[in-house]
Amino acid sequence: MPPMKTVIVGGVAGGMSAATRLRRLDEDAEIVVLERSGYVSFANCGLPYYIGGQITDRDALLLQTPTSLGARFGIDVRVNSEVVSIDRAAKTVTVRNLATGETYTEAYDHLVLAPGAAPFVPPVPGIERALTLRNIADTDAMAAAVDAVLARPLAPQDRGQSPSVRTAVILGGGFIGVELAENLTERGLAVTIVELADQVLAPLDVEIAALVENHLVASGVTVVTGASVTEVRPDEVVLSDGRTLPADLLVAAIGVRPETGLAEAAGLDLGERGGILVDEHQRTSDPSIYAVGDAVVKRDAVAGGEALVPLASPANRHGRLVADVIAGRPVAVRPVLGTAIVGMFGRTAAATGWTEKRARAAGRPVRVIHTHPSNHAGYYPGAEGMTLKLVIDAETDAILGAQGFGGAGVDKRIDVIATAMRGGVTASGLADLELAYAPQYGSAKDPVNMLGFIAENLRDGLVDTIQWHEVADEVARGVQLVDVRTPAEYARGTVDGAINIPVDELRARLDEVADEVIVHCQVGLRGYLAARTLAQHGRRVRNLDGGFRTWARR
Repeated sequence: MPPMKTVIVGGVAGGMSAATRLRRLDEDAEIVVLERSGYVSFANCGLPYYIGGQITDRDALLLQTPTSLGARFGIDVRVNSEVVSIDRAAKTVTVRNLATGETYTEAYDHLVLAPGAAPFVPPVPGIERALTLRNIADTDAMAAAVDAVLARPLAPQDRGQSPSVRTAVILGGGFIGVELAENLTERGLAVTIVELADQVLAPLDVEIAALVENHLVASGVTVVTGASVTEVRPDEVVLSDGRTLPADLLVAAIGVRPETGLAEAAGLDLGERGGILVDEHQRTSDPSIYAVGDAVVKRDAVAGGEALVPLASPANRHGRLVADVIAGRPVAVRPVLGTAIVGMFGRTAAATGWTEKRARAAGRPVRVIHTHPSNHAGYYPGAEGMTLKLVIDAETDAILGAQGFGGAGVDKRIDVIATAMRGGVTASGLADLELAYAPQYGSAKDPVNMLGFIAENLRDGLVDTIQWHEVADEVARGVQLVDVRTPAEYARGTVDGAINIPVDELRARLDEVADEVIVHCQVGLRGYLAARTLAQHGRRVRNLDGGFRTWARR
């Protein structure tokens, strides 16, 4: 019998992972990859850093070429080849050679769709001026546009001023928008992010996103939230609130939408959120057709529902898994957590799983923990602070999600928590993780362990906490609020409505403490000590989770 033929539509993360894994499993398989653009297997996530000049060698973004893939893996890789239709009955695809205009058919035994996702560009007048950043062609266009803007002579009224009078507006405050804000700023442009939502980085809760926004602003980026662009002019944009912003360069980074046109036209089932539906083996509603990557509906690891997760890690993993399925190996897809990370101006924001707002919207009973640890032992030089947030199911102690922002070490902690979630470790179980420790790497009680200790105390009823957004209502109804920090700290700023009784004076001043009280300190530790003392003296007491630092940076 002739070898089985697999045709793969899309030659970047998921598609090329499927192609190369299939060759490693089956030396006889016939493998054809059809890629619409002129490049395959490129480093999509590195594109903003080439724009910013941190990656100087453009060729470093091109991980493989059709020639190298053919030589090493014996794969027939065809670029500039757009699949325009699928004939499921005949098991063929129609292909248009974009270089020559030729159209031909290609037969398959197995078809793998990896079309990816396309940037969303809002339909407003003049938007054709906006640039996107999704592939190598986009990168070349944006790099040329940035160079042109920087080379443009200054207007007479701008001469003698900083070169930063050259401006860029980025539509969208997601991961790509934030990365481009950093990189365009590094190139010398004055950057403004315009975000329709009330915060940047939707995968974060508002108080963590506020830390990102504050850092962006401190680094020279202007951030406009709660607004959109309604008109694009040659050198400016008009916002929905009537303002105009100068914009020598305009970038659309609002988000992406799954490329499902080919699948939909072929009659394949789509999910409620618009992606291609697949089973646990990445099969579509046609058993001969598989789909992977950003165009595909994933299963959410927290609740099991549909999820669109346009990230490189799941795309690569699922491409590899499809090859296993085609080769007859017994594998199945695991649900996704959506673990993601972004850097900006020396700081890091990262998240895994659900946010608090998503958990509450789903009706889940939640516990929330905020901490503000250092990345390693404070006595060892170079310690940097971070903020961590853990979202917990209050009934089961399951970890629903986590977020972090700060300097070095945020990535490590989010990765540990994501791994714990995958392994079924509970929030309290984080206390028992045995993590590597030396002063320059961490603390004997690692920040992840500390989250576990706090979760354990909450689970066992040793302390009750209140969140930053709940305090004002409680004070308004007459609950006493006590700041247990030092008088000097209190004088520099406190939570609205608080009186000051330092923790070391509590036992001597119990007569000043009401029957129901909220206590707070700087980050939560002294508040916990105060709560334990007062509880054992008959007070109904709650500790402000994350302390004044969380409340003040909300």
